This record gives sequence, C-alpha cells and structure tokens, in this order.
Amino acid sequence: MSTFSPFRRSAAAVGGYLLLAALVGLAGCSKKIEQSEDIRPVRTLTLAPGSTEASMELSGEVVPRYESRLGFRVGGKIIARKVEVGSLVKRGQVLMQLDPADLQLAQAQAKAAVSAADSQLALAKADLERYRELRAKNFVSQAVLDVKEASFKAAQSAHDQASAGLKVQTNQSSYTTLVADAEGVVTGIDAEVGQVVPAGSPVVRLARTGAIEVRVSIPEDRVEAIRQAKSVTVRTWAQRDNAIPGVVREIAPAADPATRTFSARVALPKATADIRLGMTATVSFSAPMPPGIRVPLSALLNDQGKTSVWVVEKGKVKLVPIEVAGPQGNEIVVASGLDAGQEVVIAGVNLLREGQKVSILGRPASSTGASQ
Repeated sequence: MSTFSPFRRSAAAVGGYLLLAALVGLAGCSKKIEQSEDIRPVRTLTLAPGSTEASMELSGEVVPRYESRLGFRVGGKIIARKVEVGSLVKRGQVLMQLDPADLQLAQAQAKAAVSAADSQLALAKADLERYRELRAKNFVSQAVLDVKEASFKAAQSAHDQASAGLKVQTNQSSYTTLVADAEGVVTGIDAEVGQVVPAGSPVVRLARTGAIEVRVSIPEDRVEAIRQAKSVTVRTWAQRDNAIPGVVREIAPAADPATRTFSARVALPKATADIRLGMTATVSFSAPMPPGIRVPLSALLNDQGKTSVWVVEKGKVKLVPIEVAGPQGNEIVVASGLDAGQEVVIAGVNLLREGQKVSILGRPASSTGASQ
C-alpha cells in the first residue's frame, strides 16, 4: 500500500494556492473591452446642376429611302434573268423575262375574235342600209327595220368587246418582260430561271439611287426626346471622323412586337458618294432635357410612403425627402429637396439608419469625417 509523504502534500497545496492567486490577479487587472463603432461603406454621388441638353447614340444601317419589290403583272415560268445583285440599272432596262408562248396564243385568239366581229359588223351594216331603202319605198314594215337596227348595234358592241379583249391580251404579252421602273441598284433576287411565279410575286428588289437614310431602333422611353432633337449627326464606321448632318424623317407609330422598339428613319440630305447601302452607322441625337437635378434610381428609398435619399454630411447620413419631377432613362429628375453640391448615397441605401457614420468607397476615411 502506497502512501504520500508530508513533503508531497505540502507542495501540492502550495501549487494550488499559487494558481488561485494568479487567476485572481488576472481578473483584477483585466479591463472592459470597448465595442467598435459600426461604419457602413457606401458609394456616393456629388450632385451637379442638370444640363439643358442630353446626347444619345444609336447604331443603325444605311438603307435606301425608296426600295421597290418588283414582280411580273402576269404569272408564268421565268426563262431569263438579266441582272445580278449589285447591278446598276437604268429606267426601262430588262431585268427578267417569262415564257410568252401561252400569252401569244391568247393574243392570236383575240385577233381572230376581232376579225370575226369585223365581218359580223360589216354584214349587219349592209343589211341595215338595204332595209332602210326598202322601208323608204314602203316595201317592209317599221318593225322589220327595227330588228335590223338592233342587230347592227349588237354587232357594233361585239366588235368593241373583241377590240378591247385584243388590247388586254396585247398588254398581257408585254408584261412577260420585267423592266426597271427607275434608275437604281439591284439589292436582291427572289426568283430564279425555271421557277413558275404567280402574278404580283416579288422577284427583284431595286433600291433607287440618290436618296439614302439611316434606319435606327429607338427605346420606348426615348421617343419623345428624339422627336424634339435639336441636331442629329451621323457617322459611319468606315469614316468615323466624317460627321454628316441628318434629319429625323419619320418615327414608326407603333413598337416592334419582338424588340419593343420604335423604328425611325434619319434622312441624309448631304450624303456623299462614299456612303453605301448596308453600311453600319452611328447616329447621335442632341435633345433638350427638362431642368432639375438628376439622381440614379438606385439612390431612391421609400420611407413611409415618401420618396427620400440619404445625404452624407460630415461623415454621417441624413434621410432627406424629395419630390420627383419624372424619369429620364435610368435616372429621375428631382423637382425639390436637393441642391447642387450635396453628396447622396447611390449604393447600399437599404442598410443605413439615421445618423449612421459611413465610409465612402474609393475615398480615404479621413476625408469623410468618419474617423473623428
């Protein structure tokens, strides 16, 4: 049986006393840890007076002002194509031809009908003259003469009908040749030799030379601003340094159902010869803007039914109610409540409280007053 010596008991007791004394000393020397102040990082914007004009750029395509989709006035089989895409043509130049065989036969039939009508008309005229002489001698009654006069009128009408039919068939035969209705350039071929096309089906696209313009798509929130544009400038990618003045000629009354944008045409009255169809162009619009200070939509905060923004003053934020005049794209125009030179929070507005200290991202903390 093992036993502890008196020396070991006393050493353990002394060690316990020393450990207890050390813990008491540490407890007496410790101080209360101060909690760090909550400083929220934010992004801000220094307000500036609203400009009276705003510029906007849109990409577009150089297109002809007048482009015709030409087709035959009669149906038939195409037997010849005289042009290619990009061909320069003059007014009256042959573009395509149809097989005229059937129409030529119809024309010959119409000529034969006219010949028959001529014979019937000559016979009816001779009978009428003979019976008039007989009636003058009282050899026939007036009723018989009336019948002959009616026959002559019927023959005359049949002759007129046959003559009109011949003219129609003659025109139909001439329609087998498709000619250019104006001077221009061929921009597309929609049918080839051997294809049977119905009457009126477009087979050739022809852009008239001279008047060209730029087609652009306008966002729906910018239509009214572009309607009031003071100046329009067009630049092509091929010649970006060459600025050409333009005029907004028309804006579509309805938006495109797919893109929800409004198609617009910008005329180029001073276009040079080096601007070709299909080029990509950039159109710059300078439009008047309503007066007032503008802030991004991200700066707005709905507080108890009122529109407000956080204003930074001496490193702290203050909630300021404002009156909104209206939207302008991704910004709103402030009617009252803010002044130029004030600094408003544009990011992190939902995480702030009244009087909270903030640090401005991208700026040393000492400049905001947050370290004071």
